[in-house]
Amino acid sequence: MPSHSPGTARLTRRDVLAAMSAGAGAWALAGCRQGGEPGAAGAPAEFHGGTAYQVPPKGHFNLMDGVTDAILGDHFYLDLILAPGAMYRWKEKKWEPMLLEKWKVDEAARTFTCTLRSGLRWSDGKPITSKDAVTTFWCLRIMRNSLWDYLDDVRAPDERTIVLTMKKPSTVVERYVLRQHLHADATYGPWARRAQRLFGSGKDLDSPEGGKLNEEFQAFRPERAVVSGPFDYEYDTITNAQLTLVKNPKGYAADRISFDKVIVFNGETPTITPLVLAKRLDYATHGFPVATEKQLTKKGVRIIRPPVYSGPALLFNLARLGEFADPAARQALAHAIDRDLNGKVSLASSGRGVRYLAGFSDNLVPEWMPEADRGRLNAYEFDQDKAAGLLTKAGWRRQGKRWLTPQGRAAEYEIIFPAEYADWSASGQDAARQLSRFGIRVTPRGVTESQQPIDVDKGNFSLAIQSWGTSDHPHPHFAFVQDLFVHNIPVAANQGGKGMAFPLRQSTKVRGQVDLQRLVIQAGEGLDEAAQRATVSTLGLAFNELLPMIPLFERYGNNPALEGVRVTAWPPDSDPLLQNSPYADNFTIMLMYAGRLRPAKGTR
Repeated sequence: MPSHSPGTARLTRRDVLAAMSAGAGAWALAGCRQGGEPGAAGAPAEFHGGTAYQVPPKGHFNLMDGVTDAILGDHFYLDLILAPGAMYRWKEKKWEPMLLEKWKVDEAARTFTCTLRSGLRWSDGKPITSKDAVTTFWCLRIMRNSLWDYLDDVRAPDERTIVLTMKKPSTVVERYVLRQHLHADATYGPWARRAQRLFGSGKDLDSPEGGKLNEEFQAFRPERAVVSGPFDYEYDTITNAQLTLVKNPKGYAADRISFDKVIVFNGETPTITPLVLAKRLDYATHGFPVATEKQLTKKGVRIIRPPVYSGPALLFNLARLGEFADPAARQALAHAIDRDLNGKVSLASSGRGVRYLAGFSDNLVPEWMPEADRGRLNAYEFDQDKAAGLLTKAGWRRQGKRWLTPQGRAAEYEIIFPAEYADWSASGQDAARQLSRFGIRVTPRGVTESQQPIDVDKGNFSLAIQSWGTSDHPHPHFAFVQDLFVHNIPVAANQGGKGMAFPLRQSTKVRGQVDLQRLVIQAGEGLDEAAQRATVSTLGLAFNELLPMIPLFERYGNNPALEGVRVTAWPPDSDPLLQNSPYADNFTIMLMYAGRLRPAKGTR
């Protein structure tokens, strides 16, 4: 899996209403730096991490959500550059306020109202106000952000208050809004005004004017970012090897964080592995191969295994492969692949074959789907005889040891995967081996990790490995957005393609005619979790039958966390914060903000 991911506990109705009305408690965690640390002795205290990024000019500083190739734009280190409104403690079901100090929902008025902390400033010295928030949300609409499936409008009645008017009150709006990074009106204001004029005129992104706005916005390249967090880029020292984040003294919680610099080494697993083994990195979330993990353990490096709530899936390009339009053909491949083996060869004990195939984490299925519905889920156990029967039912036939499609062509395909993701590469190569032995010849091909998802969105693939489920939030709505929207018709349009080209209006045996796009939105609507559960069950059953993609394994982190070199220590595995998804509310980032992650004494 990548070092980042485009999501364990759920919010009850009582929790949601209480948190929204109270605005959650203060960010009550220890903070001030104490004497005796490296910074106090005059040497800057550094934290070393790693992820892949593109250097300029391809890499850039348009950090708006969804714009490709932004430097650290899709990684959790962005939370140190642009502070979120709040961060979530998954196990305790509790928000920690950051830029936003309180929030509430008015069900009758259909509003979600947030209040910014006073005294916040951008790195350019200007105050952070509600105008920046309004600008952010309108720019998100340019990028087809799913938040706008729930919104009618957003406005700022005063400098610290943001009021979002919802189509219907929704629990997931809370998550979308509180975890959103705000962007400076000074940078993005003109784009927001263009969006307001476009949508105010009754046009949308499918109009020629909307398409032009979307295209031009994605090409926008500010020279520097205006940031709100405790760190900023050291712009003049960014190289292919590493970049440095330096303290932004005007940023939120800058005086609470004990590190003076964050060094981010550039690369995916093959590049980062020798740095981790040499103890040059303090923390990494890359999907390290089994052999590397054994080496790290022998060196005494601690391995933390947080749940990731997602993993790799096999995607089909239905615009190109009409033979897989029949769900029986996709179901056949689910039976033909040993998912437990796929996870084991990829990540050993951190790769667990998906059991439910409901479109969201096996960890969450029992809490969102009643027992009766769970009993209706097809486990698609590894059984190549069943696979053969389903292919035959779908019009395929054998010729010797090879399969022929219903059109009489030899079943031969290419599968692409991000070349630098060691675990996804292993998953794709193993799936190719297993299917080839079954009689469907599949050739694996790695594509550079920055280009592969773009190729998928544009439809430049036959089979592909991409993510199922999500690390973004425990609510299944977000998992189904990833499964059905991100690399499919609704969002792939940002790259001018249809991705999987899987139609979202479908006929099912289990629930009759379904509009999956409407159901995904409906799963997050309202404040009644019981009603949401019913919708989630319908989606889970429909996904399980239709298999728009085939989830292969669910990933658990094998995160090396180096202690005693630059970092004193991480909390014990029993700390509830370590149950957070590493790709959303990352515990390392939250520990930094809390002042709990501290430099090792006497080290640089």
